[in-house]
Amino acid sequence: MEFIEMIKAIILGLVEGLTEFAPVSSTGHMILVDDMWLKSEESLGKYPANTFKIVIQLGSILAVVVVFWKRFVDLLGLNRILNKNAVVSKQRLKLSQVIVGLIPAGVFGVLFEDYIDEYLFSTETVLIGLVLGAILMIIADRYAAKDPSAKSVDQITYKQALSVGLIQCFSLWPGFSRSGATISGGVLVGMSHRAAADFTFIMAVPIMAGASFLSLLKNWQYFEADAIPFFILGFISAFIFALISIKFFLKLIDRIKLTPFAIYRIVLVLIIVIFFL
Repeated sequence: MEFIEMIKAIILGLVEGLTEFAPVSSTGHMILVDDMWLKSEESLGKYPANTFKIVIQLGSILAVVVVFWKRFVDLLGLNRILNKNAVVSKQRLKLSQVIVGLIPAGVFGVLFEDYIDEYLFSTETVLIGLVLGAILMIIADRYAAKDPSAKSVDQITYKQALSVGLIQCFSLWPGFSRSGATISGGVLVGMSHRAAADFTFIMAVPIMAGASFLSLLKNWQYFEADAIPFFILGFISAFIFALISIKFFLKLIDRIKLTPFAIYRIVLVLIIVIFFL
């Protein structure tokens, strides 16, 4: 692997890790950074760019698992196995609620995967997604409940989980942002910003892992010996920066809400349109 390839892998991993769980669209940022600057599709034709962008999400997924490991142990019922005397609260997030939240985007993703990959991974479509997602985030903050019915993720209902899952379908459009859509959706149906963020991160693990796994199956022929270091380097970079990003974001979200991120997205679009298009 050449030095320039290493740098590109690290940069794309950094962009993925820092933006995956902030409501700014990691996929959108990677497309913008790659299409407008790195141009890895041209210089690294042997490494399919879109596949790499999906695969390094595994690094971000691992970061979520590390941060929320106790939650996942509880969801999978492993706490009773690890500690037979563990007391399980009746009011807690259930695995079935997570599944309910995943179904809508999972169905739409399978149905429209080929269309999305072929037509929506471009700078222009990402810019549209960034603006539309920003509008939804501003609306969510504007109409957020003053006294949320679900102040923590353990208080959400199945109806709220399904509503968030339906709104998550918008994030299939690159640039819209999965976390932006789901946090906004959660806030609009009565969750606190922190509860919506926690639910978003927990749901992200199975849906992102599934997308990465499908990509691996479809593109296994690209994973030759000389390609493996490129993917591993991107994975490690994404994991480290996602770990930093998640912890920082969770400390801020209830205080600053979504609007500052929405403004950033709109300003970013304006800068790109004015100076680069």
